[in-house]
Amino acid sequence: MVSDFGLSKTEESGAMATACGTPGYVAPEVLAQQPYGKEVDIWSIGVITYILLCGYPPFYDENDSELFRQILRADYEFDSPYWDEISDSAKQFIRKLMCKDPKNRLTCEEALRHPWICGNTAKTTDISASVREEMRKHFIKKKWRVSSK
Repeated sequence: MVSDFGLSKTEESGAMATACGTPGYVAPEVLAQQPYGKEVDIWSIGVITYILLCGYPPFYDENDSELFRQILRADYEFDSPYWDEISDSAKQFIRKLMCKDPKNRLTCEEALRHPWICGNTAKTTDISASVREEMRKHFIKKKWRVSSK
């Protein structure tokens, strides 16, 4: 399980309980201090996919308590205009990865068989410029905020 790249480990029992991870990428069950399994990795893949398609994270707040509330509720949106050119199939893929209930999330095998991954449901619109600009805005601001403390 990879709850944080610096804290990854193999767990043969299939369940862990350590509360760890990078705040914006951590699954709700980790924040709720419930035992968790590989489903937390699927959640994180959903967060990363979301960022790669629009350039900003699905959950964000300066206040960690508010950030955690958003994650615990799986409270994210596909904001216009950033998501207007993204296929419904990609959005469905993300919804199935970032499903609040880990039992209802896709497994790795199911994710690899999803039409957006293995089919031809992705749009051909070039989103690189808008994604790059959003990443620049979000991640440079975040880096500056951390280094200015």
